[in-house]
Amino acid sequence: MEVKSDTYSVLYDKENSTVYWKGSLRLSGTEEYAPIIDLLDQAIESQPSILTLNLRDMQFLNSSGISMLSKFAIKVRQKKTIKMIVQGSQNIPWQGKSLKNLQRLMPNLTLEVE
Repeated sequence: MEVKSDTYSVLYDKENSTVYWKGSLRLSGTEEYAPIIDLLDQAIESQPSILTLNLRDMQFLNSSGISMLSKFAIKVRQKKTIKMIVQGSQNIPWQGKSLKNLQRLMPNLTLEVE
């Protein structure tokens, strides 16, 4: 399952329970993020024991996208049956602070920044 455009792609690999993010996401508001939200919702509906978000190739995510990720982390936290791992890159400026904030929303989230 994949959502993509000329500037980004978000791919859910069900076999590995991993969502791969690439490119630059500059959509505005919940309506434009709806296809990605649907993809993420389908990922948690499959009830994986561990869900990985690989953001290492996501160069930019605007505030609407960060808000979407935050709401998703809360949704996963409420499930209580899914462990989430977020993989990021220390070479991408927005990820440092924003991904740590996800840990505040979901304390048992595992953050792997390389």
